Amino acid sequence: MASLRDIRNRIKSVKNTQKITKAMKLVAASKLRKAQDAINAARPYAVEITQALERVGSSMADGETSVSNPLLETREVKRVLLVVMTSDRGLCGGFNAGIIRRADAFLKENADAYEEIEIATIGRRGYEHFRKKPGLKVRDFPDLFADLNFRDALEVAETFSDAYITGEVDAVFLLYNEFKSAIRQIVTLSTLVPVNSEDEATPDDSRASLEYVYEADPQAVLDKLVPRYVATLVWRSLLESHASEHGARMSAMDSATKNGSELEDKLTLQYNRARQANITQELMEIVGGAEALNG
Repeated sequence: MASLRDIRNRIKSVKNTQKITKAMKLVAASKLRKAQDAINAARPYAVEITQALERVGSSMADGETSVSNPLLETREVKRVLLVVMTSDRGLCGGFNAGIIRRADAFLKENADAYEEIEIATIGRRGYEHFRKKPGLKVRDFPDLFADLNFRDALEVAETFSDAYITGEVDAVFLLYNEFKSAIRQIVTLSTLVPVNSEDEATPDDSRASLEYVYEADPQAVLDKLVPRYVATLVWRSLLESHASEHGARMSAMDSATKNGSELEDKLTLQYNRARQANITQELMEIVGGAEALNG
């Protein structure tokens, strides 16, 4: 049985750990609020650019004018790039494990479907996992979550777009956690390029019958819209992943704090029982000694 001193030390250690987990929960909650505000601020822009791309695309489909863009063109998929978004740090429950498990499943399921699968990691945890796999080509985009901004998302999107346009890859997929709530994040796999705005579109019948005049021409508008649309998809996925990370960490630290309280109660009970047993033992020794003297 553990000594009273050992139990006291364990209780003290658990209390100190609880202070840390409580502080981490508060920090994660504060960062989560900011991340949610960023998502809400980005949504109107994402909706408008999606609808604008739809309108230009509908004029192309109706044969009113001939417009095209390399990022809209589809071809036989032989080489793919899977963009895996994880966190830079741990202590966020199953946030990283779910993404990595889905990425490993993607590699296994499509090993025979494609000639080559390349991994692009955003987040240190994903890079540390995939860089150890033999024969797997991995490119890393470090420190994006340290100072998340649209400019970096635009540069990353341009890198992926250039890889598609030059034929280095035939498709780019995004794998990230979509934020639903602090306790619910959904592992999401979506296509970045080739671009298909219908995947992100929302019905808007009020605009379908309108005729639009483009300034300058539809081709120039399309050439500006498509890269921005791709950047918006990357930006949105980064924001979703960022918010999901903080939500998962807040939930994990809350659970850790509660588990610490339960462990503290068990240790306190164990300490009181051990102390009572020691007192009883001492009383028995005193009584035994007194009886020996009287005898």
